[in-house]
Amino acid sequence: MINNSYNLKKLLIFVCFILLSNYIVIPSVISATGEDYYADLDIFVDNSGFVTIDGVSNYPELLTENTEVYTSKQQSLWFLNISKKEIFSNFIYKLTLPKNSEVSYVKSSGSVIIGEEQGNLVISGFGENKSLSIIVQYKIDKSAEFDELFGLDIFSIILITGIILLTFLFIIILYLILRQKKQIILEKTDDNLEISLKGLNDRQKDIINLLINIKKDMTQTDIQRNLNIPKAAVSRNIRRLEIKGLIEKEKKGMSNIIRLKKS
Repeated sequence: MINNSYNLKKLLIFVCFILLSNYIVIPSVISATGEDYYADLDIFVDNSGFVTIDGVSNYPELLTENTEVYTSKQQSLWFLNISKKEIFSNFIYKLTLPKNSEVSYVKSSGSVIIGEEQGNLVISGFGENKSLSIIVQYKIDKSAEFDELFGLDIFSIILITGIILLTFLFIIILYLILRQKKQIILEKTDDNLEISLKGLNDRQKDIINLLINIKKDMTQTDIQRNLNIPKAAVSRNIRRLEIKGLIEKEKKGMSNIIRLKKS
């Protein structure tokens, strides 16, 4: 009877010790550094791996903007690691990854929920009396980025590209056709000029050829100087060419402007 009573006392003392130990240890773990840390975070990661941490926290320098400290990349895989060894009495976070991200690994010191928000992959987590640790491995699907270029799918992009190429080809063909037509017109004009030169004397032919080659209006003095013929001969032959309808003359000041007559 005495042994049973003694054993019962030992059991009660042991239970009290366990309860007392739990009561003492838990608070000491939470405030091991002398601070009761907390965090309510919005974490954003862009396509280049820059991380912005916004929100409310008393942990030193946890909030930051456009830092590469927490990310690294190996080939096509990105690694995000936000880990603080100190104990947080409570923390909650929302991690927004770039569009078209595919997560292959997630590890957090608290509970984790993975979802989607406006086309972005979102990882939400929370915990109490734990160190803050968020480790994510992900990659960005580049083909999906291309498909969403200007909000179009790949078929639409190919179709628009084809239309642009066809339009460009049409412009080139049209330019070549117009150029060929212009060449034909010029050749016909030259033929007409050759025909119209029939029946002209040498000086009249020289005047016509000079106007064709110079391709601009000339004064009678210019024609006389270029052909080195007497002034009276120039006036007489210009008059004959004007009557035949091959040239036209315009009076400007003291000079006569001579040009080929337009058909």
